[in-house]
Amino acid sequence: MNFIPTKLEGCFIIEPKIILDERGYFMESFNERTFQNGVGQEVHFVQDNQSYSSKGVLRGLHYQTGEHAQAKLVRVLQGEVLDVAVDIRPNSPTFGHYEAVVLSGDNQRQFFVPRGFAHGFLVLSDTATFFYKCDNFYNKESEGGIIYNDKSINIDWSFSSDKLIISEKDKVQPTIENAPKAW
Repeated sequence: MNFIPTKLEGCFIIEPKIILDERGYFMESFNERTFQNGVGQEVHFVQDNQSYSSKGVLRGLHYQTGEHAQAKLVRVLQGEVLDVAVDIRPNSPTFGHYEAVVLSGDNQRQFFVPRGFAHGFLVLSDTATFFYKCDNFYNKESEGGIIYNDKSINIDWSFSSDKLIISEKDKVQPTIENAPKAW
């Protein structure tokens, strides 16, 4: 696996080694030892989640607060998404900055989003199946979020806002300045 650091400390794009032949392909999508060496920290995943969405669906920007904070290892099994992580660590030099990466069933890239980041994605293809591993269990009372179009973050979703499909909950999230703190 190739671990590519991003401009946000702790976030990595991960490119698995893919073995192709006439039968198709084989790849190791996760190996705890290789993963921990690659990201330089000990992370133990406890929960897997999967979603299926249509083109224009924007999910996020979500995070868990306090003792329920979560790191995520995300990938797309089918389709294509623009995946985004926003640094919400108050004392970080990159607080309020974001990293965006295209993940697809074709490129097989993965994105590691550590604790202290809000996370979301936009479906670019007709449909997409999104898979993520979390290192902590979901807790509804610890859920936080940031509005997807926060002007201070200025995420380039590269998609017409009138074509976005967004949950009612995500339409009314606060700005990063007014969001509950992750720590």
